[in-house]
Amino acid sequence: MRRLQRLILGVVLLLMAVAPLSAKGLHGLRVEQTNDWIYQDEAFFNVMLTAAENGASGTLLLKIYTDKGVELKSLVRSYAIRPGEPQQLRFVVENLAPGFYVAEIVDDGKPAKRFNFGVRPDDIVSPKDGASDLWAFWEQSLRELAAVKPEYKLTLSTKLSGSVRNVYVVEMKSWGGETIRGYWAVPKAVGKYPVVITFMGYAARTWAPSGNSGGDRCEFILSIRGQGLNTEYNTYGEWMCYGLDNKNDYYYRGAFMDTIRAIDFVFSQQATDARCVLLEGGSQGGALTLAAASLDGRVAGAAPYVPFLGDFRDYFDIVDWPGNKFFAEAKRLGISDEQMFHTLTYFDLKNLTERIECPVLMGFGLQDAVCPPHTNFASYNSIVAPKRWIVFANKGHNVGFERRWLDSREEFFQEIIKQRCGK
Repeated sequence: MRRLQRLILGVVLLLMAVAPLSAKGLHGLRVEQTNDWIYQDEAFFNVMLTAAENGASGTLLLKIYTDKGVELKSLVRSYAIRPGEPQQLRFVVENLAPGFYVAEIVDDGKPAKRFNFGVRPDDIVSPKDGASDLWAFWEQSLRELAAVKPEYKLTLSTKLSGSVRNVYVVEMKSWGGETIRGYWAVPKAVGKYPVVITFMGYAARTWAPSGNSGGDRCEFILSIRGQGLNTEYNTYGEWMCYGLDNKNDYYYRGAFMDTIRAIDFVFSQQATDARCVLLEGGSQGGALTLAAASLDGRVAGAAPYVPFLGDFRDYFDIVDWPGNKFFAEAKRLGISDEQMFHTLTYFDLKNLTERIECPVLMGFGLQDAVCPPHTNFASYNSIVAPKRWIVFANKGHNVGFERRWLDSREEFFQEIIKQRCGK
């Protein structure tokens, strides 16, 4: 039923893209952005209307849906506008529970505007569903990782190195004996430096750190197994679906352990100031950031944005991807959806993040249809350590290059570095 609802809403979105405004002379319709579309009490929307040269009249309908596509409320306002005299219509929506919602403005039966908004996101409750052996499973995984000799191999890249930092290609052994790779940038001036570890997005190309800047820190850019610098050695196919029928073999077991091996590596390096190891990444990289901070207490701070892998059951109800991949793989493997979801509980970050001890800064795009805000907050709201979030009200999954995010993350890191390292 929910998939049918999403299909219907998708058709509505398509119609919105091509539909004109009112046939009765409405020239413009604009919804003012209030409170970054995040509300603590009642939600309110101011709709500004302007008329064409002959004036305009009609009816606006505001529809409110849950983020799963269930219609909750509808409010109606009539308008009659003279030329040159804009009119504001105000809609007030009360008694919404904490969560994320969809607002749709319909003008005389024609969809005109659609956007997401949130109500008290810090109070959203995503019930944990971790199995009784959840932490025993991860403690065993960490023991197995510790038994693997890392065999660190660093190769200086003369192409990537510059006047400020040397850049090395790193190879090392991780959980299961898998070889993983990354880039390690170290200031040429001898000393102890804070370290920022970056985890990459799903199937993202691993970018190389600059050798001509960043002289105040070391950086390690990790490629987890089968991805990035390890793509040519990939044996996992569609990574997120690999081993879906068995928690012991599931892809993200090894991938999460790769993040811990990355932390092991930076702690092994003479240039590392062990008091200031910081993590960051977006999408899959945001998930890996949260996973690493959950499983390793050596971390001083974590800055995920639009994190993946949160609240799988609700995730698959809100958007089609990646749920369609998971359901198809479960069918191919001959396992039930319930068996699949049971495996995923071991990797669902809402079940892990309660153990994070370091400060966390999270960025999210309110209009994100890849990792919807609900899934971000499922993991975030389980964190009991100091935390705060930044919303990008008009952005989707692409907040990582927003100047406000980059500046906020840097300020967050600098606060930790000054507090812990005195620099």
